[in-house]
Amino acid sequence: MNQPDHILIVDDDREIRELVATYLERSGMRITLAANGREMRTALEKGSVDLVVLDLMLPGEDGLTLCRDLRAGEHRNTPVLMLTARDEEADRILGLEMGADDYLIKPFAARELLARIRSVLRRTRMLPPNLQITEAASMLAFGPWRLDTTARHLLDEDDVIVALSGAEYRLLRVFVDHPQRVLSRDQLLNLTQGRDAELFERSIDLMVSRLRQRLRDDAREPRYIKTVRNGGYVFSASVEVREARS
Repeated sequence: MNQPDHILIVDDDREIRELVATYLERSGMRITLAANGREMRTALEKGSVDLVVLDLMLPGEDGLTLCRDLRAGEHRNTPVLMLTARDEEADRILGLEMGADDYLIKPFAARELLARIRSVLRRTRMLPPNLQITEAASMLAFGPWRLDTTARHLLDEDDVIVALSGAEYRLLRVFVDHPQRVLSRDQLLNLTQGRDAELFERSIDLMVSRLRQRLRDDAREPRYIKTVRNGGYVFSASVEVREARS
């Protein structure tokens, strides 16, 4: 018999916590509640969690800080759905930059939250178990290029820095972490922690186009990021780990 999905809800509003918990439990999920970062960490130490619903505006450590800490620690692969009371684009972008897999604006319908949770879990579980981001390396080199994973920028053969946006860096990091492997758009969505499959599928091609420009890669005959018909994309260059130059 399958175990119910274990959802950790982190929100300082007791009423919201209990209302959401009641609805999700009726939908067959196991729920743990936390009011702040300390309680969240205690809950994570006690056992496995399938997804964290994390409020952005928390007393003390806010949701962005907690999300960043999750991504840097042993729970870095646990999906995070961010809740925000403000419909501010900057908040949503920053949340995704910190590693949130999706976000939902308050007030929200419990049914929509359930649908978002199921969507994130479904996308996450589509990934083969060996498709994981590697541990941090100082430099990932391919062709004449080096990706500095500490400074999060690209260097050419003359040590000239090519600045990357956060989204461009994450996508390139996914590619160099999984060279010679065909990655579907759904897999790229999960590995880059995108928020919405339909939206991302329309934009992933544009992001690949931008990366090709950064890499001076001819889109008609690409050397690095190749399109696989009905399959997705493959990073075709060999990648090696190097020490950073002093």
